Amino acid sequence: MPAPKYKRVLLKISGEAFCKEGNTGIDIDEVQSIARQIKEAASIGTQVAVVVGGGNIIRGSAISKHGITQATGDSMGMLATVINALALQDVLEHLELPTRVLSALSVHSVAEPYIRRRAVRHLEKNRIIILAAGTGNPHFTTDTAAALRATELGCDVLLKASKVDGVYTDDPHKNPKAKRFERLSYLDVLNQRLGVMDITAISMCMEHRLPIIVFNLRQEGNIVKGVSGEPIGTIIEETEPPKKGKR
Repeated sequence: MPAPKYKRVLLKISGEAFCKEGNTGIDIDEVQSIARQIKEAASIGTQVAVVVGGGNIIRGSAISKHGITQATGDSMGMLATVINALALQDVLEHLELPTRVLSALSVHSVAEPYIRRRAVRHLEKNRIIILAAGTGNPHFTTDTAAALRATELGCDVLLKASKVDGVYTDDPHKNPKAKRFERLSYLDVLNQRLGVMDITAISMCMEHRLPIIVFNLRQEGNIVKGVSGEPIGTIIEETEPPKKGKR
């Protein structure tokens, strides 16, 4: 088995990954695929934290356009992530992986509250942790939650799961001439408005010099390749040496 390049990783999975493309809800085959890949990564010694989205169930930004206030819609979206987290936890435990769900919203009967020190302790005990409910605040995306948790937990890389194999100059599903980037800087993403993650998430990763790997989740084996340092997708990282006084 390959040795991990990254000892501790944050895996960001969108809600759409929990269902077949174009559908909604939870498809158990898709969840099992995700769980198998996480097990592969854990088996080589990588500590894995997962942030899940909830767009397969409800998207707060979309429902807020139909009479629901933004804050309420975002809270509904955060609760949707808890549903996905519980589904993933159950499948992971069927694969005999000790797993804990930690929620930024209080749902004590089904999940632990998110406490940074507790989350770190779970990782040190080689438990998979699934971080639900985003940051616990409206107006913040799960991408921002992923960047925040990755920096809080001291992760070595943020793995951004996607439905395409990296970052392109244009939507490859609509434009067959779109070209894939192998490497980008944070400023490239911001200046070119590539839409990989929201501006807050990219800026946070840039501030903490946290590399981001954007890859195709639906190609099984990609997670373990990513944590092993094999080239997959697009890597976003600082391209210049840090200034004096910066880490």
